[in-house]
Amino acid sequence: MESLAQLLNGEPGAVSQIAGLFFCLFSAWAASRIVRGKIGSDGARRLIFPFLALAFTLIGKAVFKEIHQPFQLFEIAKQMLIALAVIRTLVYMLQAIFVQQPWILSMERAVAWLVWIILALHIAGFSDNLIESLDEISFSFGKQRISVLLVMQALVAIAISFLVSLWASRAIEKRIMAAEVMDMNLRVMLSKITRTAFIVVASIFTLSAAGIDMTALSMFGGALGVGLGLGLQKIASNYVSGFIILFDRSIHINDIVSIEDKIGVLTKLTTRYVVLKSADGSEALIPNDTLITSTVVNHTYSDRQVRISAAVQVGYAADLELAMKIMLDAAKNQKRVLGSPEPQVFLRSFADSGIDLELGFWIADLEQGRYGLISDINLEIWREFKKHGIEIPFPQREVRILGQN
Repeated sequence: MESLAQLLNGEPGAVSQIAGLFFCLFSAWAASRIVRGKIGSDGARRLIFPFLALAFTLIGKAVFKEIHQPFQLFEIAKQMLIALAVIRTLVYMLQAIFVQQPWILSMERAVAWLVWIILALHIAGFSDNLIESLDEISFSFGKQRISVLLVMQALVAIAISFLVSLWASRAIEKRIMAAEVMDMNLRVMLSKITRTAFIVVASIFTLSAAGIDMTALSMFGGALGVGLGLGLQKIASNYVSGFIILFDRSIHINDIVSIEDKIGVLTKLTTRYVVLKSADGSEALIPNDTLITSTVVNHTYSDRQVRISAAVQVGYAADLELAMKIMLDAAKNQKRVLGSPEPQVFLRSFADSGIDLELGFWIADLEQGRYGLISDINLEIWREFKKHGIEIPFPQREVRILGQN
């Protein structure tokens, strides 16, 4: 292959090759500008130019070869465009798998340097010698000959297979989660099964590519079974419980549930745990096994409407009907309180210090919290009671001291 320096120093066909290559790259750039506007993803838009340029370059090379013109410069450009396409494809997959991670930029530089170094060695003609040298550094493990080249090939196969499987599962998972016609639990379950299946397939492919006998996995499977029986039964129970929860659809994302002493909104379902976000913003990671073995109160299982009550005590001298009307109006004046079912006030009991009244009302957004709403209602009741002279009694005791003159 003629070097690039020779081509540029006036070798026959250099000018025509440069002109042809320039035309191919300009056509690819123009076509990419047209196609870019129809693609929403920034990562996908970066893939358009290298692949279009590669396609146009291959066409130009075929044309020059057909008319019996030199095409060495097209061959060099093809290798450089392949390297660029590989770099941007790997970075695109990493961005799709690890969304908004700051280390992606540094990873892009590392991948670019690695690919460009390999390309430079190949163009310079050192790749064959390097491959032979790496293959000569070897040792025997039983009947298997293991070389540095084989280890590097295995590592590359592992990286590529897992990268492709994670990217593909992520893309399918996004489509499944966007399918609003399916139940949320079904979407989560299908996405988890898809990811697990892709990882298993990638593992089998990697082991086969590395030359590992698949029958050796039987020993590993037996050891794994013993491990699950001895020390990993709790972890296995959490994973099995996770699939049971997804299958029976007893709880869903955005449900308001009480688990033991915690109450909050269910924000995430995984195969090992659920995330429960309380009104104060804290998030509890609760193992799936707890949801199977404990009592779970789902406040929104069949209806998101929840009844809340607020208790108030008034004195025996108070106008009960006026007090009950003030409490009723205080609830109706709150936007979060539903009009149907209507708020109600009940006379609960005649206590030692006063008369116990209870205000009951319904809301449909328990995830917004209840204490702030109860506080606003109680403040309004307090103001109106003071305005109308209604007393809120407090315990009073009369103490008599006996035995004094």
